Amino acid sequence: MGVKCRAFVAIVFILLLLGSMWLHGNLADHWNTCPKVYSMKNKILSFIRVNSSDDDVSPLRVCPGQRFQVADLLAHLQAAPVSANDVLLKPYLASWDELIKFLEALGPMVGLISQEIESKTAIIRDLAQKAEKEPVKKMKERKRTHQQSDPVLMISHNSSSDYSEMNHRLSFGYTSVRSMIKWELENGLVDFHKQTNLGCRTLLRLHRALLWLQNFLLELGKDTTEGQHLRSPSDLCKETYQRTLAHHHTWWVRKAAELAFLAMPERPYFYQLVCVETQAEAAVVLDRIVRAIEEVYERNEVALQEHGMLDLP
Repeated sequence: MGVKCRAFVAIVFILLLLGSMWLHGNLADHWNTCPKVYSMKNKILSFIRVNSSDDDVSPLRVCPGQRFQVADLLAHLQAAPVSANDVLLKPYLASWDELIKFLEALGPMVGLISQEIESKTAIIRDLAQKAEKEPVKKMKERKRTHQQSDPVLMISHNSSSDYSEMNHRLSFGYTSVRSMIKWELENGLVDFHKQTNLGCRTLLRLHRALLWLQNFLLELGKDTTEGQHLRSPSDLCKETYQRTLAHHHTWWVRKAAELAFLAMPERPYFYQLVCVETQAEAAVVLDRIVRAIEEVYERNEVALQEHGMLDLP
């Protein structure tokens, strides 16, 4: 069966299946975790580490005329890590914006997966916007109370107010992954027994999807030795999905996703997406992306694990 024929079959099946899911409720209802029997199996699924000591700092190319820009993805990923073990949410979500564009560029069937991911990023952004208003209000109230109670210290207080507010923001609400976890735990918002649309659970879903994409990009970037043939992106995507994200999906979602991967374009299209012409060039670019993802993923993995959140329902 040719690529076009496979793509047509996948399109018809997926549209009917996912359309039915949406008619009966949000696709998130079918995007649930499987029983925790998988949780122990997942312990052996460690993040694939890329061994590379050559930190290439040359800028990546910008591809005119396309929405996805690999240079922007790398910039957001590299801006996300902060302090020794935290991740800033704003560049983290911006990284997902680019990954969503990447998935959408692979065709309408794979793009359906990106819609579900985009709904997750929207949840965290909405929570962040709501929480952002509260610290500003509290800072103004504290400043006004302080000035009224001790006018003599007004000048010194004003000179350090910007610094104090910055520190307050870094430890409050949805500024970073750890501040979000702390905020939701302290306010009793995390439910370890049922599903919620709050930040920690939503982050876990994005976290799992990131592992799949890291695995896929890593395999896609592998060069071949003499005499070997490059495997198709469709096969690589299905294989990496099965060993990562598929463990957390229902049977219907797994089959829908695997059929969607049949319509995935061939390697030359991926070269165009990351602004290269050969597999060797693609390997260099994707290696940088995978290493940047690795840094972000491992920080989030540790933060979620420390608080017992790797199995949130």
